[in-house]
Formats: sequence, structure tokens, C-alpha cells
Amino acid sequence: MTDVIVVGAGIIGASCALALARRGHDVLVIDRLAGAGYGSTSASSAVIRSYYSTIPATALAYESQFHWEDWPDFVEARPAEHLARYVRCGCLLFETAENARLAGPRRILDAVGVRYDRWDAETLTRALPGMALDSYAPPRRIDDTAFGMPNGRAIEGALFFPEAGYVDDPLAAARNLAAAAEARGARFRYKAEIAAIRTAGGRIQGVTLADGERIDAPLLVNAAGPHSGAINALAGAGRDMSVVIRPMATEVVHTPAPAGFLARPMVMADEDTGVYYRPETGAKLLIGSIEPACDPLLWTSADGPEPALTEQSTNQLWRAALRFPDLPIAARAQGYAALYDVASDWTPVYDRADVDGMFLAIGTSGNQFKNAPMAGEIVAALVAHHGDGAERPAPPPFRLPRIGQALDLGAFARRRAVLPGGGSVMG
Repeated sequence: MTDVIVVGAGIIGASCALALARRGHDVLVIDRLAGAGYGSTSASSAVIRSYYSTIPATALAYESQFHWEDWPDFVEARPAEHLARYVRCGCLLFETAENARLAGPRRILDAVGVRYDRWDAETLTRALPGMALDSYAPPRRIDDTAFGMPNGRAIEGALFFPEAGYVDDPLAAARNLAAAAEARGARFRYKAEIAAIRTAGGRIQGVTLADGERIDAPLLVNAAGPHSGAINALAGAGRDMSVVIRPMATEVVHTPAPAGFLARPMVMADEDTGVYYRPETGAKLLIGSIEPACDPLLWTSADGPEPALTEQSTNQLWRAALRFPDLPIAARAQGYAALYDVASDWTPVYDRADVDGMFLAIGTSGNQFKNAPMAGEIVAALVAHHGDGAERPAPPPFRLPRIGQALDLGAFARRRAVLPGGGSVMG
């Protein structure tokens, strides 16, 4: 018997375990893999930035950023523990004609109080010599006859976020959270698969593992990443959700960084070519897609074959070479592929489920790694509000102490109004 079962020991599940353990709950985390942080977390680009398309998402990201900066304190670090490190290198978000030169995002950033500077073309060239400022929008695939053809315009500026950056070791970050949770009394069961979630009268009763072991618990948190849909199905949950969440294959290119980038390595989001860049240890560069219209979304099954690199990674590499002409181009792109747990509008669900005693922290892959410090706190607040897990009126605004604002959790509710247009990993 335990108070709460958390399903999934990725960055979000480990954060939930820590937050619940800090509030005195007896927590058991169950994961089918061999340790904390395997799966989607270890494949995260771990970018920490604070621009989103809504005020709640921006506020949550900005709040979380401060906790990454204070990571040793947040995880109550122990001597000799290997800690993930927050690298504060700054982030560029390009202005384009297509994004209306970021007029909308600037209004949101100003409302939240996010610090940023505007760089003009001259500042961009001085900071990143060798970077081409031709505009190629809309992003195209390399088999398009117009690929690589400038559209006659130029990148005129960008927003620079000096406080942004990345976490150098996402796997270590999840392990840091898990270690902190264990120090608070949480237990972790690895290589354990849930075969059934037992309910009675519409309430969670516990789980049965594949080996037949029964574990009783009145509360369960679904933080199972790409397997979140399967966990919902086992509990008979998710039938009233307005947002669709399912696994998606994603690819990240790993390549030597061009000289122009190494002049001042930073995170960059380039909607003009449809890719983002992140520095990597050893003068390397990570290149990912920001899901432009030309890139198909590779929806798949969590129980299918392991994802592998496809021609998508080559497209990302060549689009990056439009911005950095001295980028080394390998005959075959190198990198990694992984499964992400993605909501149809790229906004996660932090809410109770339609089964009493069950809570959801799902649809988080891709753009919620940065919010891990606060994701667990939100789930713990939801557990406290709903008590025995039954449906109650909407929880009160969630306090974001570092930025001094209140977060409307309705923005992450399972029955929220789905954002139009589908969105992208940019949120």
C-alpha cells in the first residue's frame, strides 16, 4: 500500500515524485525502463527559453528558468552527486515577415516581464560573423525545386533573451530529481511494467504488475510520456479530453558547429528556415525541426519499432546550412531519433483525469522539459486541491513565486479550449 503511484520516471515523473514527497506523501514511482530519465527525457534538446504563444505558457517557462539557475538548491544536492548544469548562453528568436516581426510574442513577453533585447541586422552580423541573413521563407524540403532560393527579403532583426540557455545533461537532471525524491522517502521501481490499473466505482484502487504483483494506492499520476495513452486506456480514463495526445517520432541532428556559430554559441530559433539550433559540448551543434508546414508530423505507436533517423534529419541539416553557409555537410546526417508525447496543440495537460484519484501530466515531450521544476509542483497542488481525487471546482490560481504572478491552470486542463492551428514545438 502506498499513497500515490507515479507512472513514469522521466523528468516530469521524477519532478512529480519530488513535489509529492516534499508534501509528506508516500510515493512509489514505477517505470518499465532501467532508470530515471531514460526514454524521451534523455533525447531532449533541453532548451530553456521563455517565449510561447500564450501568457500562461510563457509565465510558467519564465518561472521555471529561475529554478534551473538554482538547480543545486532545487534538488537539495548531496556531496559528490553529478548535477546537470544550466548553461546560460542566451537565445535568439528571429523576426520575419511571416511572424509579423514578433509583435504578438512581444506583447506576451512584456505582460509577463520577460527580459529581452532587440538586435538589428548589424548586431546579428557582429555577434555571429558568417551567418547569412537572406530570407528563405516559407521553409521548404530539399526536394522542392525552390529550396535554397532567397525570397528577396532579409532577416532584419531578432529578439535576444540573455537569461535563456540549455541544460547540458537532461538524463542527469532527471536523476537529480529522482535522487532528491528518494532522499525525501519516495521509492522507485524500475524494469516494472503495469499490466492493469484497478478501479472500483470509478475510483483508482491500485495497479497490477506484469509479474502479478498487486500494489494498492488511492492516487495515481500518469507521467508515462509516449506511453501515457496506454496508461489512460488501462484506467479507462481520457474519454472527456478535448485535446488528442499521442506519440510522435522526432529527430535531432548532431554535427560539428560552423565557425560562424562558434563566435558566440547560443540557442537560436529560426522560423524562416524551420529549424532551431543548440550548442553542444565539444564545439558541436544540435539541429531540430520547429515543425514548419513542409515537415510531416510522424505520428506513431509507443509500442512500435524504435524510431530511426530518416531523410527528415537531412532536411534539417541542409536548412541549417542556408543560415550558416560554412556548416559541415556530411554525406549522411548524424544524430538521434526518439518518441515524444505530444498534444495536438503542443500544450500539455496538467489536471485530474475523469477517473477519481487519477492525475495527468501528459503531452509534455518536446517543449516541457524546461518546465519540469514547476510541473511537479503543479501536480502536487492539484492533488492537494482535489484531496481524494474527486472532481471539484477549478483549482485556485497557482502561485509562481519567483516572478510574482499567478498561473491559471485552466490553460492546461484536459477539457480546455484547444488552441487553433495545431501549433508546433515552439508552443
